[in-house]
Amino acid sequence: MIKSKKKSGIKIDLTGPDGNAFFLLGTADHLAQQLGLDKKVIREEMMAGNYDHLVNTFDKHFGNFVTLYK
Repeated sequence: MIKSKKKSGIKIDLTGPDGNAFFLLGTADHLAQQLGLDKKVIREEMMAGNYDHLVNTFDKHFGNFVTLYK
């Protein structure tokens, strides 16, 4: 995806303290609530696998609003 230089949106550095699973789960809960999504379903899907699965699921649901950096 080509992105503009627009400075809006949420950015999360997965190599820093915000990249841990607990932070991502909390952020997913907060965003799901704001977007009117079922946070319980998203949380269960995120927790159904390993860390990579959690990150990919987060990106699937919130990739339009959050940029993840490795």
